Amino acid sequence: MKILVVNDDSISAPGIAALAKAAAQFGETTVVAPEFQCSALSQKLTLRQKLRVKRVEDFPVPVREAWQVDGTPVDCVKVALDYVLKEKPDLVLSGINNGYNVGFDIAYSGTVGAAFEAARQGIPAMAFSVASNAHLSAAENYLTEILRELLAERQDRGAVWNVNFPALNGKSLRGILRDRPVAQVGMYSEKYIETMDDDGCVALVCQGIPTEDSAIGAETDAAAVRQGCISISRLRAY
Repeated sequence: MKILVVNDDSISAPGIAALAKAAAQFGETTVVAPEFQCSALSQKLTLRQKLRVKRVEDFPVPVREAWQVDGTPVDCVKVALDYVLKEKPDLVLSGINNGYNVGFDIAYSGTVGAAFEAARQGIPAMAFSVASNAHLSAAENYLTEILRELLAERQDRGAVWNVNFPALNGKSLRGILRDRPVAQVGMYSEKYIETMDDDGCVALVCQGIPTEDSAIGAETDAAAVRQGCISISRLRAY
């Protein structure tokens, strides 16, 4: 099996190293990731400017190749398919993202955006995320098991698996909840705080406000991670 690993947190993020390490157990793994942090860029595509592509010789885990692109997560998928790889991969894995991608936040996610691009190219894809600034222990402990399970499942064309790990270590984890519907709210709502720059221009700073548990809805992806469970959902790229 030939596997492409991408993300939106950058080539140097610890999450992509953990995902690549797990992926390498299942097949020949190539990493193509943004040079810089690209969270919340959804499916943004770079047009009318050059993309700088560079091979990375010191990627922290053994893979076939690792490349960085000074573009978006979707750019990385397209560059991988058109330039880096000699043939289309059998699977694209995106993540492990620093921050949940559940509920309405999925629409903004560069991690999920990259997986959607792969699915639109006819390639099975999975996206993985963990709570913001959480230790990767829960993800690392269960990642191989979940990959094996999802690879054995039938994945329809255009479908994407979306997996979110709670901010807990393996001993505290309360289980895996499968087929979680997407919550009809985000984990946070945005409030803009007004400040004033020295030149007199109004400057707005976005501040996230956590959504109340009562507004999230039971049995959803967002409820699962707040309950301390791994959430697995099926998304559709088209």
